[in-house]
Amino acid sequence: MTAQTDLLLAQRAAASIPEEPQPESATPSLTYSSSDEQEIEEPTKPVPRRRRASTRLIAKSPEDVQRITGETTTQLIRRCCGGGCCLGGAPKKDNNVEYEAIELPDNDAYRSLNLKIDKIPTTLSGVRDVPEQTAFLQPVRRPSNVPSPSEPAVPFGTESDTTWSVVGIEKTLQDLTLERLDTQIQPPKFVQPHPPHHVFPARIHNTRELTKPGAEKRTFHFDLDVTNYPEGEDVDFKVGGAIGVSAPNEASIVQEILDLLLVPRFLRDKPVLLRTTKGRWPTVWGADQAREIVTTRRDLLTWCSDVQSYPPTKQILRVLAEHTTDATERKILRYLCSAEGQGVFCDFRTGPHISLVQLLHAFPNAKPPLDLLLSVLQPLMPRFYSLSNDPHESFLTRDGKQHRLIEIAVTVHEAEDWRNGSRTGIGSGFFQRQALKFIEAQEKGEKDPEFYIPMFKGLMANPLAKQFVSDGPMLLIGAGVGIAPFRGFVQRRLKTANCANKVWVLQGVRDSLVDELYSGEWGVHEDEVKKVVQSRRGPGRYVQEEVKAQADLVWYIINAVDGRVFVCGSSRGMGEGVEKALVEVAMEKGNLEHDEAQQFWNLKKETGQYIAETW
Repeated sequence: MTAQTDLLLAQRAAASIPEEPQPESATPSLTYSSSDEQEIEEPTKPVPRRRRASTRLIAKSPEDVQRITGETTTQLIRRCCGGGCCLGGAPKKDNNVEYEAIELPDNDAYRSLNLKIDKIPTTLSGVRDVPEQTAFLQPVRRPSNVPSPSEPAVPFGTESDTTWSVVGIEKTLQDLTLERLDTQIQPPKFVQPHPPHHVFPARIHNTRELTKPGAEKRTFHFDLDVTNYPEGEDVDFKVGGAIGVSAPNEASIVQEILDLLLVPRFLRDKPVLLRTTKGRWPTVWGADQAREIVTTRRDLLTWCSDVQSYPPTKQILRVLAEHTTDATERKILRYLCSAEGQGVFCDFRTGPHISLVQLLHAFPNAKPPLDLLLSVLQPLMPRFYSLSNDPHESFLTRDGKQHRLIEIAVTVHEAEDWRNGSRTGIGSGFFQRQALKFIEAQEKGEKDPEFYIPMFKGLMANPLAKQFVSDGPMLLIGAGVGIAPFRGFVQRRLKTANCANKVWVLQGVRDSLVDELYSGEWGVHEDEVKKVVQSRRGPGRYVQEEVKAQADLVWYIINAVDGRVFVCGSSRGMGEGVEKALVEVAMEKGNLEHDEAQQFWNLKKETGQYIAETW
């Protein structure tokens, strides 16, 4: 688009900008249509929505696929599935392939994999090579007079000389007596996010469930005490900022994996030397280099490797195939790693996420060494959560001292599970367990239960925090837990008298009776600045529909001096729907064509007036 076109677009939009409200007239407010109070009418037959271009059906047959991609369907399926795990060569074309029937493993875990395998070719091609081992666990040989450390994770160098290593270990272990870390509440030192941040165990001051029984998803609120957060990071908590959380794998799952791998119990918490040949692991964002670290097997599996969030890869299956004592299991696993089994593998990989525990139960005779398995597992990454308060104004007095608090809201995410029906995510599941244990301790009469969240300051320069300003009209659009960071925005704004009429909130929920978050906790004038849109109660309306209904308000805010529109929530459905609604508002109020309206909002993004944080 040329500069002349930009100027024309700006002029056309400016011609439709509403005038600044006069003193005798109020600033545009949230409107309430008559349909909000009407009884539910008999639903009419919905009009089919036109498919988006990106999802329009363009291939109905193998011939269509070959015409579009230049490959046959067989060639296409042999290519990498996107996980970097199908690099084997193509099978040789042979019409006389012999198959053999096999007796499938008879256990619930295997059946839950839903593998569509009946017969397997007697000869396989393109079988994935055994992956390179990059992590090695070796015994720590130390003098008998050196005490066993409680902090098991300090690098001591890369020298290979045995005498130097013993001296280095002895010095390290002696130093550890001065700064002991409890790895039950925080990760070892080497699990450091990007410098200069270090993980800090923030004590839970209080927690409560925001949703009520009957809500589709549970959401918990946390007050975290950050009074003693280490200084020297040159960044403070900000309105709209996000903290990073180093959530561990569930202790019972870690124990079960160690049991399934037959790791002796006396070795699980014993100091061990971890030697890596390359890569960042077991750090989070450390340099790609070889390392030597003193740690324990339990800490590595608890804090460093993700055992459930990612689809299984051929590397993992190949390791299991190499270390199973059962011939049938080996044939199935090798078949999944071959070119002939690529179609079955793709269906397997793109279905519900299969956890490591599930795989080990499905192939019970596979007992790979722990260090080889750690070499192919994905790293356990931090999760990020937006602050739901104004961190500059949240203090309390306890034990005669002033404590600083930050607040966050966490929605518990669940996925299918082969044993229990559902399982929680690593991050949200950890928060839920901590919350329930804290609440249970309070109910038993404990005055100050001690439970912690390992966190770091993380993203205090994300778009929500960077674009927040202390003045100018502001429209906040969110659904679900995406509304949480806007609570801090409103708290900050309502403290200033001249900003009381310059902030509006559109909150999307399923049913306000069970899952409206922070009702009554937004400060004064809440009824005037916030409107709740329910999708599953009454007539039913989505937040993107409300955006179109508030077209006058949206257009006034986005064209005002320092006016800003923020959107936060899931990109699927809500995020895409709100963006489409905003384009339609610009088309209606700015008298713009569709492409011009899109360009209008793109320009507002570039200038920091339209900010969307979706996931």
